[in-house]
Amino acid sequence: MKNAKNVSVIQKLLEDHESPSKVEIIEDKSCRPHTHIFFLKTHKTASSTIMNILFRFGESQNLTFALPIHNVSQFFYPNDFKAYFVQDFAMKNWRHFDIMCHHMRFQLTEVEKIMPNDTFYFTIMRNPVSLMESSFSYYKSLEVFAKASSLEEYLNNSYKYYTRKTGNRHYGKNLIAFDLGLDQNEPETPKHFKLTQNAVETMFNLVLITEYFDESLILLKDALCWSFDDILSFPLNNRNATSRKILSEMTQEKIKTWNQLDWQLYVYFNKSFWEKVDMFGQDRMQREVQELRRRRIAQSEICLQGQVDPKKVNDTLLKPFQAGLSRILGYNLKPGLNKTERLLCYRMVTPELQYSKLLYNKQNQ
Repeated sequence: MKNAKNVSVIQKLLEDHESPSKVEIIEDKSCRPHTHIFFLKTHKTASSTIMNILFRFGESQNLTFALPIHNVSQFFYPNDFKAYFVQDFAMKNWRHFDIMCHHMRFQLTEVEKIMPNDTFYFTIMRNPVSLMESSFSYYKSLEVFAKASSLEEYLNNSYKYYTRKTGNRHYGKNLIAFDLGLDQNEPETPKHFKLTQNAVETMFNLVLITEYFDESLILLKDALCWSFDDILSFPLNNRNATSRKILSEMTQEKIKTWNQLDWQLYVYFNKSFWEKVDMFGQDRMQREVQELRRRRIAQSEICLQGQVDPKKVNDTLLKPFQAGLSRILGYNLKPGLNKTERLLCYRMVTPELQYSKLLYNKQNQ
């Protein structure tokens, strides 16, 4: 448990980088920070950045992560998650787990076998239009997209490419619903949409929205009783601008139609997200988002030379995994950082595969 009297490492680093326009924020120290957390890491939603936040929080608090067996990067996605996919899980060798956040196809009853009863469950959703544009670029080499010359070609002939026999077909339609453990191909009726919305709302305490990432972090901070230091982050797993495509209105509408279940989920949870913002307070949200961005800028001035093409990342341990047509960008740290600064900065830009391996080795020494 964090001591409210202690000044965090990040705050110490920020003290010499104060902005004259700093917004005064008084953080509530009366509540108790959550340390039992489940995050459903959905694909192409800025979830890698959230994962890094959870990794750093858990490591700093000496919490135990539920990690995939055999040091693999996912819980055998796209298979339905099973409790025995977790390292050290066994009925005769029970181990307490605090945080779970690796990719899986969600199955609540199996997760509940792993996580404590007071676990806070959250996930993140992205507009299916930008999600599919990103997915097509990132997963272009996979069978479901490989033979389509463009996203428009895929959408115009979707049932030619998206068949029962197609490999990795889950990436091709209603990817959010699939990650949530829902059936991608259920009847598209108002009744079914309502059932899925209610199910997700029942299972998760909070649903974040990628397009409002900073606002999402503020709501998460408030729900978990965390501090600004705990949610401070740099964007991870970003692709270069040249792989991004501007979609016509017609293509956007086709994506919504093809991914109708995802679209209905997104519309519903985008609305509920802003209802939560209203409850939090619009003015308060604006102030706290401004403060978060101030701190991020200050921290980047301490840590970063800049975001660069993976070929230009100096430290091989900081090079992000590459896939598809996209070039996933990485970071170079500034030289001359002291030991404390370097450790924090290094952790903040460590890609998920390398960070997962680090945690796996630490927990299995």
